[in-house]
Amino acid sequence: MTNRRQFLKTAGLTAAAAGPAMLAAPYVKAQAPIRWRLQTYAGPALAEHVIKPAIDSFNKIAEGQMEIELYTADQLVPTGELFRAMQAGTIDAVQSDDDSMNSPVDIKVFGGYFPFASRYSLDVPTLFHQYGLKDIWEEAYNEVGVKWLSAGAWDPCNFATNKPLKSLEDLKGLRIFTFPTAGQFLTRFGVVPVTLPWEDVQVAMQTGEIDGIAWSGITEDYTVGWADVTKYFLTNNISGAWCGSFFANADRWNEVPDNLKELFKLAMDSSHYYRQYWYWGGEAQLRTEGTKLELTTIPEAEWKTVETEALKFWDEIAATSPRCAKVVEILKKYRDTMEKAGPPYRYS
Repeated sequence: MTNRRQFLKTAGLTAAAAGPAMLAAPYVKAQAPIRWRLQTYAGPALAEHVIKPAIDSFNKIAEGQMEIELYTADQLVPTGELFRAMQAGTIDAVQSDDDSMNSPVDIKVFGGYFPFASRYSLDVPTLFHQYGLKDIWEEAYNEVGVKWLSAGAWDPCNFATNKPLKSLEDLKGLRIFTFPTAGQFLTRFGVVPVTLPWEDVQVAMQTGEIDGIAWSGITEDYTVGWADVTKYFLTNNISGAWCGSFFANADRWNEVPDNLKELFKLAMDSSHYYRQYWYWGGEAQLRTEGTKLELTTIPEAEWKTVETEALKFWDEIAATSPRCAKVVEILKKYRDTMEKAGPPYRYS
């Protein structure tokens, strides 16, 4: 018969022998965590909404297994050098659009604000997940050794200026801070695109270095302080939603355990979801209740000529590469589907 004391001695030895297997989870937790440095395109005030809540949640749930340090616009490297820094491993991950971070891929022109590619924020995830853009982005970034992770929508692209805009004629000669491809398109209407570090924009408006901003909707204008240095907000936009993505250095992504990869995917989805309602509600509320910007509108028939010109621009971009042609084909198919579907998808 085994008495109680003998049982306890034996059980103790058995537990000691089995210790490493039984304590596997705490052992992993006790190791130095995986540390990432992630830089966003957004300045501090904007980052509080567009990414920080999701990263805070990720770090909390990861419980020490992985920690992401978040840096805001130009804090570690200039926005235009984000891709190269991530590719080289100087930083581990990025939240930005392909266009402003100067990705060395042919499809970079579709990041940020590709003219009239979207009417509403829901257009962006639909295009990626139901119309095939996801596969195209994965293919393009695999070729340059960077892991494209997920795309989502931000706000529309409207003008904020110190001059009231009531006709296309009013755009001529305006020095506007905007995205590379959006600026390239707007030159057709006399706009002079200006490139500046993000944090210098507000001062540039005050000194008269630039005449306006075509970088965001009205929610960002208020959030980041641009509504304090501009007087007018044009309700017409050249795109219904900014298209931005999360990216990671491919080697660093491959080092992450599968469970933490899944957690990061959920964090990205959380970020995308938050922005959907933050911007959607913010744009309407600040147009109707905001006190800092006077709304102006260019007549719909006149603005239609801008949209018509955008379709010509699409064809020019399609001619630059077979992959760009494929994206434009998808955009045209999507546009046709939405117009045929009618309200609420599209209103004539």
